[in-house]
Amino acid sequence: MRRTFSLLLLGFSLSHTAFADTSAAYQESADLIKQTYEQNLYTLPAFKEGHYGLRMYRQTLDSKYSAAIWSDLARVASRLNHFAAEVNTPESIYIYSEGRLSGYIGDDDERSIRRFNATKHMPEYLYLGVDLLGSMARANEYGLKHKQDQKLREVIRRYDFARYATDPEMIRAWAAQLANQVYWLRQLGEQDVVDQFIDSFRKTYPDAIDKKLSPQQYGNKLYGMTHIIFADSNYYQKQVNEQDHQWIYDYFRQNIDQILLRAKEDVIAEVGLSFLLAGLDNDPVVAKTRKAINKAIDKQQGMIPSVTGDFDFSHGEHRNVLAIMLLDWQQVNQAPTYQKQPEIFSRLPYGLEPK
Repeated sequence: MRRTFSLLLLGFSLSHTAFADTSAAYQESADLIKQTYEQNLYTLPAFKEGHYGLRMYRQTLDSKYSAAIWSDLARVASRLNHFAAEVNTPESIYIYSEGRLSGYIGDDDERSIRRFNATKHMPEYLYLGVDLLGSMARANEYGLKHKQDQKLREVIRRYDFARYATDPEMIRAWAAQLANQVYWLRQLGEQDVVDQFIDSFRKTYPDAIDKKLSPQQYGNKLYGMTHIIFADSNYYQKQVNEQDHQWIYDYFRQNIDQILLRAKEDVIAEVGLSFLLAGLDNDPVVAKTRKAINKAIDKQQGMIPSVTGDFDFSHGEHRNVLAIMLLDWQQVNQAPTYQKQPEIFSRLPYGLEPK
């Protein structure tokens, strides 16, 4: 009996040590990527600098990311100023949207072709969903609004967003973006089409057709699912309830091995983060995604390359900040806001004001 008890204690001790060693190794990997990105953070374009800085601030509340957040704030203000002053009539929106759409002409990858073909009949989506809504929602997250907020809201109200969010071809082209946008609309207190989008998404991507999906379409499906979780968390600001999205968590658990085989590192990291956002830190899916992401890091370059082996610093920001968060998860924080972190917002860019 004593021998059995001793063996149990030894087994527990070894298991605990192995877990501690693994956790330390993952944190070391996260620190390596962090060092790579933070020593050159301010060479990134404003959008990517803000993407990195905002996520790291929401994880850590570390004031060293304040400058990156202010850059993002300036970017948002500039875009909203432009839209409020120059792109708000049907004609100006059409001209702007056609210009955005033309950027896809000549691209021959599956994603670009799908986006062009799906959006050419409703080009205003590129203005409304991709550009305007995202900027208004980001200002709103910061506890701010544009000084012509009402004018911009009236622009949004001219369009029925269900037209985009329930269209199967639009979902096949823009799943993750639509997930973001329907939650942004809800966040702003405008049209609520979240449930309609999710219902249409599930009909567009029934699990029975997974094997028939191209790598791009399988990735689009997974991105759509992870971004429903991310959007519900208000982008790492609050914990989500697993039961609210049970179909997503069930799918990830049942298909994690297939996901690890077929998906890019960005998606794998997002799947793991979806569980962390629900407080499911000890779920086997988290362990599997962490192991895969840790293995993907090139220790010499200090980052995860693209699937083609590219180490482009700017293009790699998205997958690498996700890797940092997955490997060294801290916590969700409803921040930064004008009300709670006034020091970050001491100088508001022209055009923005408190809500």
